[in-house]
Amino acid sequence: MKKSTIASLMGLAFTSQAFAVENINLDDVTVSASRFEHREFETTYASEIHTAKQIEASGAATLYDFLAQQTSLNILPNIGNKATPSINLRGFGGENGYQNVVITVDGQRLNNIDMQPQLLGAIPLENIERIEISKGSSSVIYGDGATAGSIQIMTKNKTGVTVSTSFGSFGQQNHAINAGISERFFDLSASLAHDSYDGFSQKDTEGHKDSFTSDTQNVKLKIKPADFVRIFAEATNSHNDIRYINPLTKAQFDADPSQNGGAAYSHQGFDTKQWRLGVEYDITSSLKFAASHFQEDKLSEFVNYGSKSFYDYESNEISLRYLGDAFNVIGGLQTFSGARKGDTNVTNKDNKALFLQTEYHPDWFSNALTLSVGARNETVEYRYAPTKGAQLNASENLNAWDVGANYRLNPELTGFANYNQGFQAPDIDRFFNFGGGFNGFINPAKTKTINVGLNHIIANNRFKATVFQTRLNNEIYYFQDNLNFIYRNTNIDKSHKYGLELQDYYKFNDQLSTSLIYNYTRAIIDQENDGAGAFNGKNLPGVPKHSLVANLNYQFVNHVSLNVNQTWRSAAFAFNDFANNFTQKQAQYQTTNVALNYQYKKMNFFTSVNNLFAHENAIQVADDAMYPVDFVRTLRVGIKVDF
Repeated sequence: MKKSTIASLMGLAFTSQAFAVENINLDDVTVSASRFEHREFETTYASEIHTAKQIEASGAATLYDFLAQQTSLNILPNIGNKATPSINLRGFGGENGYQNVVITVDGQRLNNIDMQPQLLGAIPLENIERIEISKGSSSVIYGDGATAGSIQIMTKNKTGVTVSTSFGSFGQQNHAINAGISERFFDLSASLAHDSYDGFSQKDTEGHKDSFTSDTQNVKLKIKPADFVRIFAEATNSHNDIRYINPLTKAQFDADPSQNGGAAYSHQGFDTKQWRLGVEYDITSSLKFAASHFQEDKLSEFVNYGSKSFYDYESNEISLRYLGDAFNVIGGLQTFSGARKGDTNVTNKDNKALFLQTEYHPDWFSNALTLSVGARNETVEYRYAPTKGAQLNASENLNAWDVGANYRLNPELTGFANYNQGFQAPDIDRFFNFGGGFNGFINPAKTKTINVGLNHIIANNRFKATVFQTRLNNEIYYFQDNLNFIYRNTNIDKSHKYGLELQDYYKFNDQLSTSLIYNYTRAIIDQENDGAGAFNGKNLPGVPKHSLVANLNYQFVNHVSLNVNQTWRSAAFAFNDFANNFTQKQAQYQTTNVALNYQYKKMNFFTSVNNLFAHENAIQVADDAMYPVDFVRTLRVGIKVDF
């Protein structure tokens, strides 16, 4: 590690941009992952909250940048693609972690039925009001895939007009316009966003760079014919064009990480069209009914290989919620139907679930105690219909539940604990062999997680600590045996994870504030028969033991603020190294980022430098298989204007 980076890390030992311009107020930050709104220190589960003011102060240009630099998530480009990045939460690994966390935007799931990560590149950062990260306890509300937790992204109800534009090195461009109007009987907003870069590596053998372009349009309408009823409609269209970098040998990477790997870059076009309708009806002041319908049509095309896949998604939810003085309950029905239509087959994954989540605040504890209990039953059905051959079917009946408690020891200190059972039903790609052919229906993964933590919140400091342990049966992974030419998706028979999570936000004065997020995570394979004992007791690859995100925010003159960020993760085993015996390991990841903001009336001028010391990072898949990521210094300047 460079001396300058060490100095940055030491200087940021306590850090936070979050509250440089506002006092910490216990009522300011609310969470709603359980579908009940709370002050964040009252939850019965581990939570991490990031508000619009924190997002703006960070200087981040995209949602990827913010999640990677400001949160506890281990985020990396997916083989160079920042639009659908790899996500590691609580030790599920950089390769498969995204399938173990449910991501929603305004309650709508982004998870896919295949091995494509969630599309985050189509969500303009400027549109986000709040990000909630719930850890180890989201399976009742979100079901399939919420084994590590969930990420809820809430967007703004826009009024007025905001225009932002920025340009940067390597052809970076970020442009957005958001406009909205709010009247007595309706709210209407629309946004246009463009995000692109020319590429960070050299041209490939066909003369193309590893470029990325995303164009997204969104419109939202809420009709309020009466105080007790709200009707909403939303439509989103996104076009994405991505070229993926090639792997390099270690010698190539050490010599020049911008090399093209001696081949053409994989070229993917990814388009999605979404629309949603819903209604909310207040039967009484305490009893509320809600229903929504969502439809999505997607096209994924890998141009190099002449491969096209069409996807149809449809989901529905009906719920009834009661909010009382001491007792809250929400229950409902959720359905999802997903189909992938390829050249030789149509494969479906259909989910149907009933869920019930309750909370109780017994008055005999002076409202200092919150108890929560929830349960979910979900049926998952698969259908594989090839153009030639017999149709194959499979189904699973899966259960989730959660029990938790939060107790306020004094006005500043609360403790919480919860026990959660979750599951992940395999995506449809898991049923196919590498290179073609049907692999067979594999088992769903099942988890049992215990969380114990505390929250200490005072006028100028917000501190959270959580310890957790997760026991797993049939954790899903890709088994690769090059010696015997075996490549298939299968299950780790038994495994476990445990760790410590710390968050601290501290405000020294009106000019200086700091934050620190630290994770210690262990992920252990207990038993795996496919490895013939070679994997037993080994570390799950792609999981760093330590990760640290530190921030310093300093307002050194009126209307001018500086944010300095240090992101660091310790070394780990390469993605395919389940026996922990590869010669080369995943090297530590580090980047130092600086952002400067100047506010003049309704105009905000900003500039940022990412990876200030040009640390050469990479994703290590196997020996001599490295994908360069975040290996160059980048500069960006821009302006945002509110009308």
